[in-house]
Amino acid sequence: MRKLKLKTRMILTLGLLGALQTTLIGGFAGYYLSNSLYEEIGQRALMVAKTVAASPAIIDGIRSRDVPGLNALARRLAQTNQALFIVIGDDQAIRLAHPDAARLGFSMGDDDGDYGEEALIHGRAYVARAMGSLGESMRGKAPVIDPANQRILGIVSVGYSLSQVENTIGRYNLVLYGVVGLMLLVTAISAIVIAGRFKKAIFGLEPEEIAHLFRERDATLQSVREGIIAINRDGVITTANRAACDTLGLSPDTRLAGQHILDVLPDSTLLSVLESHQPDFDHEVWLQGRQMVVNRLPVRQGDEVIGVVASFRRRDELDLVSRQLTRIQQYADTLRSQTHEYSNKLHTIAGLIQIGAHDEALALISSETSDHQSLLHLLLEAVPDPIIAGCLLGKYNRARELGLHLDIDPDSAMEDIPDAMPRDQLVSVLGNLIENALEATRKHTGPGGQVRLSMTGLGEELIFEVEDQGPGVPEAAQQAIFERGVSSKGEDHGIGLHLVQQFLNRWGGSVTVENLPEGGSRFTLYLPKQPDETSNL
Repeated sequence: MRKLKLKTRMILTLGLLGALQTTLIGGFAGYYLSNSLYEEIGQRALMVAKTVAASPAIIDGIRSRDVPGLNALARRLAQTNQALFIVIGDDQAIRLAHPDAARLGFSMGDDDGDYGEEALIHGRAYVARAMGSLGESMRGKAPVIDPANQRILGIVSVGYSLSQVENTIGRYNLVLYGVVGLMLLVTAISAIVIAGRFKKAIFGLEPEEIAHLFRERDATLQSVREGIIAINRDGVITTANRAACDTLGLSPDTRLAGQHILDVLPDSTLLSVLESHQPDFDHEVWLQGRQMVVNRLPVRQGDEVIGVVASFRRRDELDLVSRQLTRIQQYADTLRSQTHEYSNKLHTIAGLIQIGAHDEALALISSETSDHQSLLHLLLEAVPDPIIAGCLLGKYNRARELGLHLDIDPDSAMEDIPDAMPRDQLVSVLGNLIENALEATRKHTGPGGQVRLSMTGLGEELIFEVEDQGPGVPEAAQQAIFERGVSSKGEDHGIGLHLVQQFLNRWGGSVTVENLPEGGSRFTLYLPKQPDETSNL
């Protein structure tokens, strides 16, 4: 059997099982039918025997020993009741009526060895099956009792031929065997259809191939470093790998499969994907006190969603690479700005030396050295985080490229930035605000314009204030500018402030915009040190 294909095995197994069941049912039905018919014929014979034995004509005939009258009456009653025979005997079981006249006057025991003791001695009617002179028959025997003195006068034996019963059973069996054969045919066809559909449902794979694929899938699932959880349409976890337990901070022995997703993660929104049928990629959430990046994808069977698969990874693991890239980018921006700026300064100093203006050259060199030393000293004390400091240094040099000045409040202090806060996104938000301020100031004020930055990390929030000398923001547009695509710069803009708003929504922060009395605008950014944990897997 193992060498046969699954479809062949299923057809043979289902076919043989169906054949066995049908044969057993057919055999039981035939056996039950035969016994029922035999019992029915016996009860019929017994009923007729009791009726005949209670007939006054039979009682009077036995009393008077009217043999001719009893024989005539027995033949008529046998014909009326479609019996094979009716035999009447006296209290000694001597025949007074019999279809064969040659047997009259002889004991009824000569016929089947039954002398009727049960009826003649005990007065009880009974059923017996015997082979007699007229063939095998089912017999009902009843005592004939004198109603006047309750004395047993004789016995009546009514017989029905078993050949009639066997003929009836044969007809019934013919129908039964036909039904059994039809059931066998239906079973065979059903086995073929079921095996074909089952084979199609498992994509034509053999059990060994399925087992191999399962082992491969399990090995692949466990080798993935991202946590993976799959639920069915009822929200019950069907699949989870070891990385899921590790990422969620659960014990490695925790068995997630079979549990409801809300029992494991009470604030899970996986069930919402079952309702929306929409995938969700690279969604940042807070889960079990950890920031995660989650992908959620509905599992479809045809047009129906039958489950959801979620993969998730700790945000700080991705931040490690992102921070490295951000640092490189910040260093590159800073070097580019400094190269461009110092190239102009060097040309100016070289020109001053060539024309003999040595004092002016020394003064310019001293001024440049003093400004940068002051800035570096301020950043080292106020912003210990190298990524944020690098961003501010780059924007300082960018401002000087544009002929502007980035003034960082010397009383600023940003020393308590939480470790969980993604530095790349914080740099992106801060950089967008400063870049917008520089652009607005350059267009409205021109060279010499000033952008001011103030920072504080005291209390429960990080606060950044960016002031520009631009045209200001109309009150009607102060909320709209954070929508995607809304910008005063024209088409293909309106992305920076939208990214700022997205980060604030995820982290639970806020931003305010106000116009300054002397002109320009102030953007104030508030970031809680503990993030909002309302967004979950």
